[in-house]
Amino acid sequence: MRVTADLWVSALLRRVFGAGGFAAVVNRGATEAGAVFILARGRMGETALYGPAPQTSYDSAKPEDRFFSLLATGDDAAVLDARLEREKKFDPDIW
Repeated sequence: MRVTADLWVSALLRRVFGAGGFAAVVNRGATEAGAVFILARGRMGETALYGPAPQTSYDSAKPEDRFFSLLATGDDAAVLDARLEREKKFDPDIW
């Protein structure tokens, strides 16, 4: 059984906070099965956007795991924000 997107995101937030980091939910998507995108911003200004990995990465032995692919990186956060906005227009249920 796969955990809901809501539960998975909540667990990720707790893990980040527990490690002394900061995280925020920018867009709350579908509770049960919204696609999760992660926009990581480093201390030196670097950014990286991760999105759901292709279905070929799915491991039937571990159905509860979520896999991510690096979609883009760079120093210009506005470019990655724009890419995320395009994803939201395509699928408004993303996290």
